[in-house]
Amino acid sequence: MIESILIFFWALLISMFSIPTIISVAHSKRILDEPDFRKFHDINTPRLGGLAIFAGFMTGVAIFGQMSPGIQQLLAGSLIIFFVGVKDDINGVSVFKKFFVQVLAAGIVLFYADVRISSFQGFMGVYDLDVGMSYAFSFLVILCITNAVNLIDGVDGLAGSIVVIICMTFGTFFYLYGEASYAYVCFALTGAMVGFLRYNLLNARVFMGDTGALVSGFIISVLAIHFIEMDRAASAPALAISILFIPIFDTIRVFIIRVYRGVSPFMPDRNHVHHYLSDLGLSHLQVVIVLSIVNLAVIAFAFFFTYLGNSALLIIIGLFAVLSSLLLEILLKKMGTRVNA
Repeated sequence: MIESILIFFWALLISMFSIPTIISVAHSKRILDEPDFRKFHDINTPRLGGLAIFAGFMTGVAIFGQMSPGIQQLLAGSLIIFFVGVKDDINGVSVFKKFFVQVLAAGIVLFYADVRISSFQGFMGVYDLDVGMSYAFSFLVILCITNAVNLIDGVDGLAGSIVVIICMTFGTFFYLYGEASYAYVCFALTGAMVGFLRYNLLNARVFMGDTGALVSGFIISVLAIHFIEMDRAASAPALAISILFIPIFDTIRVFIIRVYRGVSPFMPDRNHVHHYLSDLGLSHLQVVIVLSIVNLAVIAFAFFFTYLGNSALLIIIGLFAVLSSLLLEILLKKMGTRVNA
């Protein structure tokens, strides 16, 4: 417990005290995020907050964490993604290069640490996966979750708050199940993100950028896979998806909308849940509170009804996601506040 508290506060302090300097340098070098039709800020804002998040996380794990084999590969993959994220936030990086680096980072974790999903644990009657399917599906999971966190980073404090909820939940489970090395990773990222939120939650003075979002997403994807593979929590796959509900729900939703409209699923637009809630008149803070409560509610539901099994839980969560999306569409049409997306 003492180590968990130390790693949390170390990461928090490193992150929080690094950001003023990062903001100053970003303004002096004009490394700023400019407003456009999809964004809510109306002034140029530094986007290098991911530097502080990574510094707090990495030093916290390096000093207080446990360097088990899986953790070493996770940190190596995070470091690779960190560098491409920094380059993207400063000068821009092609989609292909970002994808290649993410595949490389995923490969390090999958092939060198063997952190992969080997079983669906009875979901839709599927148990053990063959090796090829296991690697392919795990690659897909890492890539999707890594980018899902980036996609929800559209409102002040939203991505950071959801990451805190996810990491605290996984960290609590890991700690209770004796997985201290992974629990320390969770608490380090939580602390670093809380320090960042000090400057991002209200009237954001800095954004996490691709550096913070992609690194956080990658770490969370590995945590989710390890949580499922522990096979200690009942209905672990369904519980993991409930913990990641908001990023997964929003990503799948916008991809379906884009494909339905005949545009590329990777084309930016204003169809994210946070855009819809803002169009309904909610402030940034209210959007963060609503989506955080929804994520916590889904986690609580899955935790208290694990006895239903993976298939039943995921069907119920899926139905809730569909109904929530339809409700948003209906409310916006009635209010007539939806702008052209």
